[in-house]
Amino acid sequence: MPADRSARGESAAPARPLRDADATRQRLLEAATAEFAVHGIAGARVDRIATAAQANKAQIYHYFGSKEGLFDAVLGAHANVATAEEYFDADDLPGTAGRLFDQFDSRPDLARLATWYRLERAGSERSIGPIMAANEAKIAAITLAQRQGSVTDTFPPDVLLGLVITLAMAWVTLPPEFENPANAHSTGQRREFVIESVRRLIAP
Repeated sequence: MPADRSARGESAAPARPLRDADATRQRLLEAATAEFAVHGIAGARVDRIATAAQANKAQIYHYFGSKEGLFDAVLGAHANVATAEEYFDADDLPGTAGRLFDQFDSRPDLARLATWYRLERAGSERSIGPIMAANEAKIAAITLAQRQGSVTDTFPPDVLLGLVITLAMAWVTLPPEFENPANAHSTGQRREFVIESVRRLIAP
C-alpha cells in the first residue's frame, strides 16, 4: 500500500472550495429558472438545465434531489429574495401591492413560474417551505393590523392577502387578447391602479 501522505511530509490535495459548489448551485438555479419559466415543471428537461449551467445531471440530483426539488428551490429562492427586499408591510398594503407589482414587472420569469406553479401543483399536498413561512408571517401581520383597526376585517387575513397578491399580479395574468387595451396605459398608471384598488379594498 502506498505510504500515507502525511507520513511522507506531503500535504493532502486541497478540497474544492465551498464557493465552487455554491457557484455551481447558483448556475443551476439560474438555468432552471429560465427552463421552468418556458416549459413548466413537466416540460422542463434536466439535461438542458445542466448544459445551460455548465454542470451535469448528477449535480442536479445531488443538490436538489429531483426535478421537482429543483423547481421548489427556484421558487424558494425567489421567495427569499422578496423577503430580503422587505416589500411586505401589513400597515401599508397599498404600498406592498405596488412593490409586488414592481417585482413581477421587472422579473417576467417570476410571473411565468407562478403561473406554472398554479397550473401544475393545483391540488397537490407538496408545498415550498420558504413560501409557506413567508405567507404565515404575512397573515399574522395582517391579523395584527386588523386587531389594531388599521386594516378592514371584512375579509379573513388569508383572503385579504390573496386579494392583494391577485391585484398586484393582475396585469401579468391577463389573457393575450387584453394586451392591446392594457397597453393604452403606462406601467406607472397600471401601478397606480393597483395601489388605489388595494387602498379602497382595505379601508376600515
